Amino acid sequence: MEGNENVPYLESHKSNSNEDRTDEASGRFGQFGGQYVPEALKESLIKLEEAFVQAKEDPDFWKEWRAFSAYVGRPSPLHHARRLSQQVGGAQIYLKREDLTHTGSSAINNAIGQALLARRLGKRRLITQTGSGQHGVAMAAVCSKLALDCTVYMGVTDARRQIVNVVDMKILGAEVVVVGRCAGTLRDAMNEALRASIHDLDRSFYATGSSIGPHPYPIMVRTFQSVIGQETKDQMKNLTGHLPCAVVACAGASNSVGMFFPFRSDSDVNLVGIEAAGNGIDTRRHSAALTRGAVGIYHGAMTYLMQDDHGQINTSSSIAAGLNCPAVGPELAY
Repeated sequence: MEGNENVPYLESHKSNSNEDRTDEASGRFGQFGGQYVPEALKESLIKLEEAFVQAKEDPDFWKEWRAFSAYVGRPSPLHHARRLSQQVGGAQIYLKREDLTHTGSSAINNAIGQALLARRLGKRRLITQTGSGQHGVAMAAVCSKLALDCTVYMGVTDARRQIVNVVDMKILGAEVVVVGRCAGTLRDAMNEALRASIHDLDRSFYATGSSIGPHPYPIMVRTFQSVIGQETKDQMKNLTGHLPCAVVACAGASNSVGMFFPFRSDSDVNLVGIEAAGNGIDTRRHSAALTRGAVGIYHGAMTYLMQDDHGQINTSSSIAAGLNCPAVGPELAY
């Protein structure tokens, strides 16, 4: 591991130009990010930020976080896809196998971090939302291990097509609340999870699986997910002796910002985000907020989102439940 021994996988952002201004203390990435929330949420966000800042500087927090490595299966392997590399013309392709971690996705990294923060704040219940169900399963598993209550909101459409994950969440002891408004996908699940958390601020902790929402959530998620990118850097150097020419990840999910962030100061590495085109980006049924969206405020942060001429949020569409969201995180927008 590189950098501060007590704060693994965490790197500070260095500006490349006068226009490249960020203020992470206030959750700003250029014009993106910030806190656009009702007063009812302000106090809880201030307490959350204070707890997060203290945890980042606390060696004991990171010691406990690293103690989950064997439970998770970290480091996850970096697989050289030799035959795929040959088939596409010789570019050497490596796959970061987050699917081999416990619960089957990168979501477990962030779930552990936020659950530990919730416990530091004295919260006994975590409220969250899930799209594909991977974040929900990860959060249910971690809450079960830490003896915390867990309530997961999931859109009715996603719940139908990801029924196996719904069953897994229930087996792990989570309460799964299926919501059916609008398209019944991640957007609706997030709306209901936020609403429920506001009504139970004293006891509950709102945990997000995406690098979206008001400050400090995007930075929190990126911090816990940066283990993906940092491991990849180390593994590429060990396997090939150099960094990759390009790093590719699906844009919109937390794994992309976690993969990209450790490479931000490596100017020779191209960072490529892939968005969900749905039925086509020339239609209104897609999830390509960066490609076809406009700047606006979504769930407490300024970012790119899909909206109509009146500023109303359009319904997104994607076969990938975890990417079926009309917006992206503010750091990816930046």
